[in-house]
Amino acid sequence: MFDLISEYSDQLLDAFWVTIKLTVFSGVLALVLGTIIAAMRVAPVPVARWVGTAYVTIFRNTPLTLIIVICSLGLYFQLGITLAAAGPNDLAENNFRWAVVGLGVYTAAFVCESLRSGINTVHMGQSEAGRSLGFTFSQNLRLIVLPQAFRSVIAPLGSVLIALTKNSTVAAAIGVGEAALLMSEMIEVEAAPLAVGAIFAFGFVVLTLPTGLLFGWLAKRFEVAR
Repeated sequence: MFDLISEYSDQLLDAFWVTIKLTVFSGVLALVLGTIIAAMRVAPVPVARWVGTAYVTIFRNTPLTLIIVICSLGLYFQLGITLAAAGPNDLAENNFRWAVVGLGVYTAAFVCESLRSGINTVHMGQSEAGRSLGFTFSQNLRLIVLPQAFRSVIAPLGSVLIALTKNSTVAAAIGVGEAALLMSEMIEVEAAPLAVGAIFAFGFVVLTLPTGLLFGWLAKRFEVAR
């Protein structure tokens, strides 16, 4: 196994670096989009609540692989929607960016539900106090409800981020050169699939374990007193 690590050290570092970038970029997209969808789900406007509910229902019940493939083969190859400028690496760049989009919109549904559960823990009196001060719904949500909601769901959001890190392996389905794609290539070349699998399992533990510990510490540090 150590011989494999030494032989493929550069490729392993590059592949896991792509995995990290996929996680970070799609995580930011999921957080922003999930917050918007969560706000729609608790909005006083029925149409907004319906759209938010439909979004969560559709994306939580659609396989991630299907979403990634639709983004790449459907939106990119069939409809010609590009996210990167033309160049020698435009195919790889577009596949990477569409993978970020697919992972982001899929994970946003789970971020939304985690955040909505946090919103439900905020006492009704907090919102009523904001309304009595003349706050609009958006001001009430932004200044009073969401800050408390985020503090109460730090640990669940950490679990969503860990799941996103592992889900990034699906990007290999459209040729993004992350860890899972390199693993499949190594298994085809090498005669030691167990050793290859162990290397990548250890790599993902190295990526996800610190995330879990960090979010666990943050959850205790910013826990909302009840």
